[in-house]
Amino acid sequence: MTDQVVTAILNLDVPGPVISRHLYGHFAEHLGRCIYGGFYVGEDSDIPNAGGIRLDVVEALRALNIPNLRWPGGCFADEYHWMDGIGPKDARPAMVNTHWGNVEENNHFGTHEFMALCELLGAEPYISGNVGSGTVREMSDWVEYLTREGDSPMVRLRKANGREEPWRVRFWGLGNEAWGCGGHMSAEQYAAEARRFGTYSRDHGDNKLYRIAAGANAGDYSWTETLMKQLGGLGCAYRPAAFMQALSLHYYTIPGTWQDKGDATVFDTGDYYRTMAAAARVDELITGHSTIMDCYDPGKNAGLVLDEWGTWWNVEPGTNPGFLYQQNTLRDALVASVHFDIFHRHADRLIMANIAQTVNVLQAMILTDPDSGALVLTPTYHVFEMNKKHQDAASLRIDLPGGVPVREVDSGRLETVSMSASRKDGRVLISLSNLDTAEAADVELDLRGGALTEVSSRILTAGVPQDHNTPEAPGTIAPRVHEQVTATASGLRVHLPVHSFVTVEGRLG
Repeated sequence: MTDQVVTAILNLDVPGPVISRHLYGHFAEHLGRCIYGGFYVGEDSDIPNAGGIRLDVVEALRALNIPNLRWPGGCFADEYHWMDGIGPKDARPAMVNTHWGNVEENNHFGTHEFMALCELLGAEPYISGNVGSGTVREMSDWVEYLTREGDSPMVRLRKANGREEPWRVRFWGLGNEAWGCGGHMSAEQYAAEARRFGTYSRDHGDNKLYRIAAGANAGDYSWTETLMKQLGGLGCAYRPAAFMQALSLHYYTIPGTWQDKGDATVFDTGDYYRTMAAAARVDELITGHSTIMDCYDPGKNAGLVLDEWGTWWNVEPGTNPGFLYQQNTLRDALVASVHFDIFHRHADRLIMANIAQTVNVLQAMILTDPDSGALVLTPTYHVFEMNKKHQDAASLRIDLPGGVPVREVDSGRLETVSMSASRKDGRVLISLSNLDTAEAADVELDLRGGALTEVSSRILTAGVPQDHNTPEAPGTIAPRVHEQVTATASGLRVHLPVHSFVTVEGRLG
């Protein structure tokens, strides 16, 4: 069988918008074993830890250059009262996590523990405030507690709890999913709340807040338009609002229904392609919401933040249905690689994205075994690692004069070859995915405006898309050297086996 051939023109000397490192952000909610049993094992644990924070998890995430971490939710954020999570641990009141499993939590992981985690990770904190069940004063006090120096009631309280200097916390979410678990509000109701909460979340000293309003669910474009109207009139009348600097968007890849999302590891070819088509839809959604934002903000001063994305499957058999624990296959990794290609193309408006979630929940980077304590890196983790040099790099436009191969999926069409590229510090990184399960592809890279030297390549693939890593076989899917990259008269020829993700790196010559 002849491989499919794709011609791609890459102008190495025409950099585009910078790909914010925050597009590679993460999300840690008080949900299942993400915090307790994932990030946090307690100071008495036999697992090596620092103040209860699991150190092998920290080490693995630092290898990704993790840029930010969103916390404490999610739905949990709008029932979390931060003052219950400060002070001596034995004096902190317990709470019931009504959203996720109806379990009781002891609040041992709170504000100071989260900030210590971010410091260990070298990641910026992104805190979601409680708009649903909290008060304006509660959120205002939290900002003051974390970021103010000098003397004030919250500063004195922070110092009494052992932290003299303020932290730097730029990113603040004004609630979460206000259309759903965050209060079941209308867009107009939430817009008024966002103005209040955003107004009283103050800048202290040189800590300038970047306030992120709780935006739309998937294709709810009217929600985005309602919020954008709060920022100013149509066209060039827009001026940055003091109370809101960005809007969020949530979209999960679910090929089935919310009632039956499909199995994480047992699926057929039709399920696989429906998943890839659902993942590719994020391009349509980002384009739609960005277009509305462009009408009100043509200068692109306001950011779009996709702070929840990823695959969502039925939970693993035998696990708590409220804990959202699922396995992670090569299929999930390809969902991630396609998302990143799309994110890179929208780098002019999309300033942050947060995969859901980092440990033991949904499309996790890391799975920890509660019995053995083993740590497993998922296939999705490896996509993040292979792509990390795109962070803060200038995007490079790729033109496809002959198009790419397409498969019919239900009533739509799926492009089965995806790619993106960037340059930074004299080096170029090219990411390529072949989503086809039956046909390999060869990409002819026509490099213009320069050449690449010291070319190296890696590949992530497996025998079948259902393959995944386990504590017993943690290396089933891992990156390896890819030898099938050859020089041509115009650039490079890259072979993409079936269901594979490949990165090519080189120095600008």
